[in-house]
Amino acid sequence: MNHQRLTIVAKILAKPEKRELVKNELLKLIKTTLKEEGCINYDLHQDNENENLFLFYENWESKALWQQHMNNSHLAEYSKATEGAVENFELFEMTPIS
Repeated sequence: MNHQRLTIVAKILAKPEKRELVKNELLKLIKTTLKEEGCINYDLHQDNENENLFLFYENWESKALWQQHMNNSHLAEYSKATEGAVENFELFEMTPIS
């Protein structure tokens, strides 16, 4: 297993009329995710200029532990609850270099 730390940046653009739904569903993910093995931080941000834009900044002990997170039921529940409410989603897997 690769134990190199992994940083995830997830960019979520909600449809304007679904912003509050998406925001509330994103907020629900935090408490559960922070208890997961390997989660170092799981920080949700909302853009100051575009209220529909959310960003998760996450650090995980390893890619394998992040992948376990991605297969958890609470993420499936989020996907189902926000189906059709997200205009765009981008995910970046990054490695700290300093």
